[in-house]
Amino acid sequence: MSTDTPPEDSNSTTKPDNNSTTQSVSDTEDTTELIDEIERRRSLTGVAAIITAAIGVLFSTFQLLLAAQSFTITVWAPIIGTIDISLQLLQANAIHVVFALVLTFLLFPATMGEGFISRALGRAYTTVTDTLSESNPLTQTLTVVATALRWLFVDPHRRRITPFDGISITAAILAATYFITDFEEIQRMRVFGLESGRPVVDIYPVLDPLFGGMPVIGDISYALLLGVIGILLVLEATRRTLGLPLMLIVATFIVYARWGYLISTTTPLLGLLAIPELTWPDIIQNLWYNTENGVFGIPVTVSVSFIYIFILFGAFLEMSGAGQWFIDLAYALTGRQKGGPAKASILASGFMGTISGSSIANTVTTGAFTIPLMKQSGYSAEFSGAVESSSSSGGQILPPVMGAAAFLMVQYTATPFADIIILATIPAVVFFFGVWVMVHLKAVEEGIGGVDKTELVSLREHFFDGWYYILPIILLLFYLIIERLSVSRSAWFTLISLVALIALVGAYNKNTRGALVTSLAAIIGVELLTHVFVGVSVIDFITGVRADAMSIDVAIDTVLPRIGWYTIAASALTLLINPKASSAHLELNPSVLNTIEDVTSRTNTNVGDYQLFRLGTFVFESMEDGARTAVPVVIAVAAAGIIPGVISVSGLGPNLTSLLLVLSGGSVVIMLVVTAFASIILGMGMPTTVTYIILISMLASPLVEFGIPLLAAHLFILYFGVIADITPPVAVAAYAASGVAKSDPFETGVKAFSLSLNKAIVPFAFVLAPGIVLLRRKSNAAELPLRERYRVIEFADLLNLSYAIPEIVIPVIGVFTGVVALGITVIGTLYTQASPVERVGFASSSLLLMSPQLLWTTVRDVSEFLGTTLIINGSIIELILRGGGLAIFIILAVRNRRDAAI
Repeated sequence: MSTDTPPEDSNSTTKPDNNSTTQSVSDTEDTTELIDEIERRRSLTGVAAIITAAIGVLFSTFQLLLAAQSFTITVWAPIIGTIDISLQLLQANAIHVVFALVLTFLLFPATMGEGFISRALGRAYTTVTDTLSESNPLTQTLTVVATALRWLFVDPHRRRITPFDGISITAAILAATYFITDFEEIQRMRVFGLESGRPVVDIYPVLDPLFGGMPVIGDISYALLLGVIGILLVLEATRRTLGLPLMLIVATFIVYARWGYLISTTTPLLGLLAIPELTWPDIIQNLWYNTENGVFGIPVTVSVSFIYIFILFGAFLEMSGAGQWFIDLAYALTGRQKGGPAKASILASGFMGTISGSSIANTVTTGAFTIPLMKQSGYSAEFSGAVESSSSSGGQILPPVMGAAAFLMVQYTATPFADIIILATIPAVVFFFGVWVMVHLKAVEEGIGGVDKTELVSLREHFFDGWYYILPIILLLFYLIIERLSVSRSAWFTLISLVALIALVGAYNKNTRGALVTSLAAIIGVELLTHVFVGVSVIDFITGVRADAMSIDVAIDTVLPRIGWYTIAASALTLLINPKASSAHLELNPSVLNTIEDVTSRTNTNVGDYQLFRLGTFVFESMEDGARTAVPVVIAVAAAGIIPGVISVSGLGPNLTSLLLVLSGGSVVIMLVVTAFASIILGMGMPTTVTYIILISMLASPLVEFGIPLLAAHLFILYFGVIADITPPVAVAAYAASGVAKSDPFETGVKAFSLSLNKAIVPFAFVLAPGIVLLRRKSNAAELPLRERYRVIEFADLLNLSYAIPEIVIPVIGVFTGVVALGITVIGTLYTQASPVERVGFASSSLLLMSPQLLWTTVRDVSEFLGTTLIINGSIIELILRGGGLAIFIILAVRNRRDAAI
């Protein structure tokens, strides 16, 4: 970011025509193309792009209305006046998913003609045409069929919306329409079943001549048909956005729900998976017309209430230019240190993680800037890519925003989001500290220094140029932790404050500040007066609404919370008066600048010179980007919701818990290892959100049965789901970084996993020592259900030194020290190169310092398996083991330093 300040002239304009901006726009286009290629998105142009953008903005508008007014939405339209729309939860969830389905069919092609089926059909067609002559009727027929199939389904260049996409979009819209127009019938069918719904021919009489006489098709319930089509559309959208494996997993569960009753209850172990017989109408009703389970169940409810609004908050923050500012801030802070570029990458990825929460997007966006600098400083391409992907994957576990799975954790555990932030903070800091240690040690090993001061922006100037970007994050934490507002309300208030802040900065300079302050004061003054005299806002007064007069105190309390809206209005008014006013401190995201340039060139006008248009473009670009980012997440939670839906409707849950307890042999260590491997294997190539939903449905209850705190069990599953993003052979984040670094993908994945190794050990530490995640066993725990036996610590707990020192302080210090030992083990260097024996010693020290409970619990489980009971105080043993680990670490560190001095 340039620190040069343009002249503050009300008639000047900040135009994206300088070399640096042009370069950043070009880099952004390359980054977008890379993300689209990785995620197999279309690159639409023309009318298709405009329609897609409009639907994305409409999707975001719908979600903003829900966040602002909940399920009773009041909108005002010219001539018509005020319109009140009341939605039920099922209706809101359905509209949410259908928006995502429509955008999926617009953004993701059904096939590019490169898949297994396409290749097989191509080979068959070639064989036939090579065998027969071109004039042969069969050859001609196959040619026509092949051409028709390509026209119907194939989009080889990711630029064409196919007829099949149009059919899918129409079907999705029909499904949404039914939820809105026939909700009373849906409620009635909850009692009498889907078969009681109106037949298809009653809804569409035009079909009666075709199907009316057919006993099955003519009588089929329209609701049942839409449910089948809807679930198939979700499966198809899952295949397009998330891949075939997840679609097959979800489809397998649906098949199991129908035919799982065929499993004999007498079969050893497998008999525990036997379920009662279910009919297709029962299955469809529970998976499509239900808000407790299925497509519109808890995961989608969380997406409607929490996830989308936070994604939108991240999109607004990113499009405002905060992303590049945070990256530059990271380099200003660490660039001159040993291994500075890599350390800056860690900080930048952490900052970006608070915005995106997506490993791939974070990796590519940040990596486009950080990876080349790491390579220039002396790090290998593979190590550079590994640092970026490893750090970026940590964005999903870094408070305050974290990833979508954190919001699901709120719902599944009935825990306030503020508590989730508190318990996730220490493990997240430990992870980033661990990566920091490793890149420092690698810099020591390779002799990599920092960046020259002349190549860095001034920290002081840079901070004062964009300090306001930090305010929304602070405000979000204030609402969540201090005010204890709900997640959705906190996000909504923060989002409005962010837009108001950007509008204020965009309208402010030395020539406009007088008009800006005057406008804001006038708007607030008029609002106060109307509330005092007529009890309503100016807009309500104009539309004819009246209420009782207010006292000045009540009026102030009513008006002040709306200061964000008044700031937006004052900024807009100021820019109407000074249309070409410039901002000395606002640098919008290059994607916004690219859109402004595109509109300007297409309209052949100077509309890009107007600051109000630029800010409006920022808002619309943010809303569209938020919708695009949310689409895979919404599809993921909709598809994954089917799995707990099947488990619930089939009654599989208790049986599955019993099966896992039997298979683990009563060993908590075995259960944790099974959970860890299941999370990594299932998470390969899948979103963390999906992995989390599937595994907490199957494994959370067994973990709690072992006495593990509920929140620790959920966080354990989340951590290993995140690790999957950088675990070969399907390390999606690492392979994305490899594309930027031009490195060997597999080697990059291996190095990324090595750098993230502490993320695989820390979860074992905090489930066995809950104090690390600030959880404490309740005094009356023995009288409570297993799920309710732990609570988040309070300040008074920290003052209780007899508890805090052994349960929190010592384990936390042990974890941080163990991470240093682990870094030495992985990199092989402290002050100088460590010998193989020393590395083994550091590895042992790391394990003993981080999780002595793991070793002690394993020994105890083995002894119990052998029929021996160890009567030893576990706390004393853990303290001895941790002390032994510390002693090993100190001895080896002193020896290594002595070797370096020789």
